[in-house]
Amino acid sequence: MALKTYSGSCHCGAVRFEADIDLSQGTNRCNCSICTKARTWFALVPPDNVRLIEGAGAHTDYQWTPPGKSESFLHFQFCSTCGVRTFGYAGEGDKAFRFVSIAALDDVDAAELAAAPIRYADGRNNRWDQAPEDNRPL
Repeated sequence: MALKTYSGSCHCGAVRFEADIDLSQGTNRCNCSICTKARTWFALVPPDNVRLIEGAGAHTDYQWTPPGKSESFLHFQFCSTCGVRTFGYAGEGDKAFRFVSIAALDDVDAAELAAAPIRYADGRNNRWDQAPEDNRPL
């Protein structure tokens, strides 16, 4: 599979975006406190691969400071009307990235998702490069 442009939106349609994603490169799930509560499933992409099409005024930012960090690192973007997460961002300069909510993609095919590898991160224990011992709840 190659890079493909997907359309995405929140539930009420106030926020619309496009994202260029190669699902064959994998998707991600994490067991940190916020990802667990939100049941987050996302794809990591470069900053230029996400474009907000509509709803800048409805897009709200939640900044999370992980345990052990002195300032916020992750910026979760969601619709202020319906609350659905769309995409977020983190990092600066050449370490910047976006994370796109798989659930917010409108035109992704079920077969594409089933074929996409899933990487698990043990964020709960600050081991981002390792899978948790039990990923069944993710």
